Amino acid sequence: MQKHCIIGIMSGTSLDGVDLAYCEFEETGHSYTFNIGACETIGYTDNWLAQLYALPGASALEYAETHTRYGNYLGELVRNFIGRHHLEVDFVASHGHTIFHNPANHFTAQIGEGAALAAACGLPVVCDFRTGDVAAGGQGAPLVPMGDQSLFPEYDYCLNLGGFANISMQIKGERLAFDISPANIMLNYFAAQKGKVYDKNGAIAAAGKTDENLLQTLNNLGYYQMEPPKSLGREWIEKEIIPLIRLFNISTEDAACTFCEHIAMQIGAVTDHNPLKRMLVTGGGAFNTFLVSRIAANTQVQLHIPDANIVNYKEAIIFAYLGLLRMQQKPNCLASVTGAIHNVSGGAVYLP
Repeated sequence: MQKHCIIGIMSGTSLDGVDLAYCEFEETGHSYTFNIGACETIGYTDNWLAQLYALPGASALEYAETHTRYGNYLGELVRNFIGRHHLEVDFVASHGHTIFHNPANHFTAQIGEGAALAAACGLPVVCDFRTGDVAAGGQGAPLVPMGDQSLFPEYDYCLNLGGFANISMQIKGERLAFDISPANIMLNYFAAQKGKVYDKNGAIAAAGKTDENLLQTLNNLGYYQMEPPKSLGREWIEKEIIPLIRLFNISTEDAACTFCEHIAMQIGAVTDHNPLKRMLVTGGGAFNTFLVSRIAANTQVQLHIPDANIVNYKEAIIFAYLGLLRMQQKPNCLASVTGAIHNVSGGAVYLP
């Protein structure tokens, strides 16, 4: 039995902060078990939030500078995290923060320069997980299904309610997964209109009512008619969702309520409504009681919300696992999920 001690780092599209999860993986043959140790979310400063929001429209020089500075920043967070919790760590696996994701045009970009991160924390680093899959013709997303399959095999569905709602499932012996719809990235957008960082417990949405015309228009968007593999990015929201919502003269509460119903309906549309099936629900949206209630109303599968560490840090845990597979030169991106021409062992490795 081999033991691997890894820190996984995740920053999602909703910009809630940087998730750090210390994970211990034990390997027996071809199977892995894991334990979660210290976990933290480091919120972004106003300065970092402003930079990350603005970076997609910045110059190439600003992008390159931020890429390196963000790598240094992540490395400092790791070094301080290790010091606070007195950890022994083999290496770091960092997702980085997505600035561009456009697999149709064969590129994706996550900032957090690996060499800078490794130098700042003094540990080997695996990062840049998505580009190898995109180069092989895949969507480069979602990547967590490999971890869902190996670490949470007791669930029929694994639903993550992060910036986007994505799902993975086992169908006829093959893992399938895709982005379902926008989630917290839009719910946070509505919350910001009310001076909030996020909609706690879905209170803003719960105070509104569903606008049937907006709901139908959202549900008729072309993305929802596409077959997997498929994935979503910030660019699609800016092009398709926000301009559409602005066409409707409704309150923020009604817009948020309608969007929760939209998310729930799209999730319901991809389940088989078998009450014996179990769905693991994680990500920040799992704490949104109004959203979860609407999901429950739109599907008969059993919803299971695990302990807070799994809810909050599942993606960071899985990127730690994907980093382990990369270090072992094993596939960590499934072609059945992304549409690539073959399974890929994705990630660049940097030594300090």
